[in-house]
Amino acid sequence: MQEMSYPYETWTVCKPKVSGSKGVVVAQEIEAASIGARVIESGGNAIDGAIATAFALSVTEPWMSGLGGGGFMILYLANEKRVRVIDFGMISPKMTDLADYSLSGDIGADLFGWPAVVGDTNLHGPKSVAVPGSVAGYGLAVEQYGTKSWSEVITPALELAKRGHRKTWWTTLNVAAEAKLLNLYSQSRDDWLPDGFVPIVSANNEYTYLKLEKLAHTLKILKENGPEYFYQGELAESLVEDVQNAGGKLSKQDLKDYSAQVVDPITAIRGSLVYNLLPGMSAGPTFVDALEKIPEFDMEKPSPDSHAFTAKALIEAYGKRFETMGHSGDVGDRSCTTNISAVDHHGNMVIMTTTLLSRFGSRYVAPTSGILLNNGINWFDPRPDRPNSIAASKKPLSNMCPMIATKQGLPVFGLGASGGRKILPAVFQLASYINDFNMNLDTALDEPRFDVSGINKIIFDPRFDTKVQKSLERVSSAEPWVPSAFPSMYAVPSGVQILEKDALIGGAHTHSPLSGAVGVG
Repeated sequence: MQEMSYPYETWTVCKPKVSGSKGVVVAQEIEAASIGARVIESGGNAIDGAIATAFALSVTEPWMSGLGGGGFMILYLANEKRVRVIDFGMISPKMTDLADYSLSGDIGADLFGWPAVVGDTNLHGPKSVAVPGSVAGYGLAVEQYGTKSWSEVITPALELAKRGHRKTWWTTLNVAAEAKLLNLYSQSRDDWLPDGFVPIVSANNEYTYLKLEKLAHTLKILKENGPEYFYQGELAESLVEDVQNAGGKLSKQDLKDYSAQVVDPITAIRGSLVYNLLPGMSAGPTFVDALEKIPEFDMEKPSPDSHAFTAKALIEAYGKRFETMGHSGDVGDRSCTTNISAVDHHGNMVIMTTTLLSRFGSRYVAPTSGILLNNGINWFDPRPDRPNSIAASKKPLSNMCPMIATKQGLPVFGLGASGGRKILPAVFQLASYINDFNMNLDTALDEPRFDVSGINKIIFDPRFDTKVQKSLERVSSAEPWVPSAFPSMYAVPSGVQILEKDALIGGAHTHSPLSGAVGVG
């Protein structure tokens, strides 16, 4: 018997098809998605549902995103019949100094292929913290485009935080993966390693919870005072004091000067659809570059040639990205990002990718507020004179790629993913499956994919037939890898699609255990 040369699991995994006549919300944690769906059901729009979901994830999936993070969202606004982007990405503090991140001479151990920094201060702890943008982004979205009040979209998350984080086996795995670093910081240890141990799910057929009392209090004062309190109130002062007392560079001026921005998307045409993507320091320009390198496919289903064309185009686009924009390469399975997709029956659509960067971000929970902070400094190259080098007041290069496809000015589908550099290949292939080969979203999500984020190696799903595998091997070195929950060698995508006016569907990555879609109506 021939021995398998790659990890494998012996179960078949599937997720239910989900639809709704009034709306659908998809998230990487199903309880948070259900909260967003309830907000839509109570009269909110897709923007309200997405923001309520994002706040809920700070309790139910806190290692992936939260108040201390940042990201992007792309929105189709039915009233305006246009697509807009909200940039709430992180930025390095004004006092950031490359000299504080001296190279140790070792190989780096976290997300990116950087040389190691002395003490790993760019990876974890207060010196790794960039200026958070999530609260500003969520506030801007609700104020300009929502129909619910700030209080209404944050209240469900507050109630969850009062209850605490419900422990699952996924909690155990994620905490265990970062326990060594969480143990370094007192509030992180108190929240996530109670009694000094990794939390374990109860075997008594009952839910058990991790207390998040400080986070609950913070959500309460944000509910009462609005998003600006995060940046200019007592909460801002306590956050800065906690970070600076622990050696970080975040300042009151950093928070005061921060603002989320509404910008126009960049666009690319493929067949009858217009792809709307993020501009600037994101994966959007690389998506467009790859799209320009592949022909229109005159076939009914994907073929060995179509997969080879796609792989080659993505690899070449990545090469250009690294030369002109800088390197932001995910080389492991420690990316800490989540994706939210929402649509309503009015035609509003939101795809939001939000992150702490690494799993549990900086691993530093601010002792006063209970906010888990990002490690956004790790996005930057610690070597000098590079396009993406560490510097003060600088936006890093991001791999996020939320997109919305429109036809004759109306939304057709939206996609996004988590997974660092793996995001772009996943979103690109799914868009091709839906647009080029007329698949529904749920069918596309079940299709095998490959990943080219390693540039010099293609990782592919062994469900591809032999002809496809050989075609990929002609493009680059290629290796089969069975999709699994952990470690994940592929991105974790999700999306929504409008089949007809009242036929809305949503779907999530099959191998993401807590991901799910919730329909309304």
